[in-house]
Amino acid sequence: MADILIRKTKEEPGEASLAVTVPEEHVRAAEERATSDYQRRARLPGFRRGKAPAAIVRKQFADDIRQQALTELVRDSWKAALAQEALKPIADPHIHNLRWEAGAPITFEFHVELKPDLKLDRLGGFKLQRKVSKVSDEQVRTQLEELRDQRAPWVPISGEAPKPKDLVSVTIATRADGETRDPQNHQLVLGDGRAIPEVEERIMALTPGQAADATVRFPDDFPEEAKRGQTRDIHITLNEVKRQQLPTLDDAFAREVGDFESLDALRSAVREDLERDAEREADARVRSDLIEQIVQANRVAAPRPLVERALALYAQAYGIPDDRREAFANEFRPIAEAQVRRDLILDAVVERDKLHATAAEVEQRIAELAQRRNVPAPELRASLEKAKRLRDIERSLTEEKVFASLLSQSTVEQT
Repeated sequence: MADILIRKTKEEPGEASLAVTVPEEHVRAAEERATSDYQRRARLPGFRRGKAPAAIVRKQFADDIRQQALTELVRDSWKAALAQEALKPIADPHIHNLRWEAGAPITFEFHVELKPDLKLDRLGGFKLQRKVSKVSDEQVRTQLEELRDQRAPWVPISGEAPKPKDLVSVTIATRADGETRDPQNHQLVLGDGRAIPEVEERIMALTPGQAADATVRFPDDFPEEAKRGQTRDIHITLNEVKRQQLPTLDDAFAREVGDFESLDALRSAVREDLERDAEREADARVRSDLIEQIVQANRVAAPRPLVERALALYAQAYGIPDDRREAFANEFRPIAEAQVRRDLILDAVVERDKLHATAAEVEQRIAELAQRRNVPAPELRASLEKAKRLRDIERSLTEEKVFASLLSQSTVEQT
């Protein structure tokens, strides 16, 4: 049987294209295997299971048999491509320009994103500054105020128009031909951006129990594309208003927040948390500065295909609609390029110096987290595994080892 033919048609840093030709005898054999598989499993009227003639099975399940055969042939072709070209793919390939005609070879193209070969001539000898920002009294006060906001109960307000930051319960209905239709109940905090500004203005002119008509225009960037720029007549009923009642900042509040004997003890704990955050931010800046110096010293480029892949993942994570993808990509491209360069450098160092986190190191980190959270380590591990977060811990440990190695080769000045 003739071999599957693989021919590289394009290659650039981070990407390659391969033309694939699957000989007709491979195609026929795959179709026969798929037909036999369906023949064994098919239940057709008038035949016992597994006894239906192949011709009838092929006719009944033609599309399914074709898809199963194609899946097998693509899988075999990809294995052949990996063996022939010694590729370093970072994801499964994309299939383009598929042509499949009866009695002829199948042809298509693999488009694959690759990890480029990176040559790093200089990884050390850099001068870095680590500056830890001092925590101010104002930062501590701000954090305590946030704790007050988080623990402030919502108290009903009557006989008074709502204000920004109040929680309101409203019913909004469309208005047409003197009638109201499709009433819908909503709860929202005024000023948090959930409602159209014109709607909030109308709500803040009412007291609980009152209603009013309004004509509003949906902004051009409204999430629902069909409503953008549209005008609607609506009927608003204000049902209830609630306002947060901030607790007194005293020793009792400190005891309610946690295991603190006094407000001073809580204030000290808040300051310690902020100081730890400042330490982490200082470390992050040092790491970022180190990566940038490595990039400049080695002229590390961000391959376009990998940048596009990063931008697509960002857009998916942020839920960016298709019509805003281009503007989003233009804004976030520098961030994506920096991320790609960073990942390429770290991955190259990991592979060169064998710095992968070990299974024992992962288990040790899980044990530390479990102790900190006061839960059994097996329980935490099961939870992380279910949430598919074990890979994050492994990656974090690996990065710690990489940066420890890189920083040991440079000078870090504390300022």
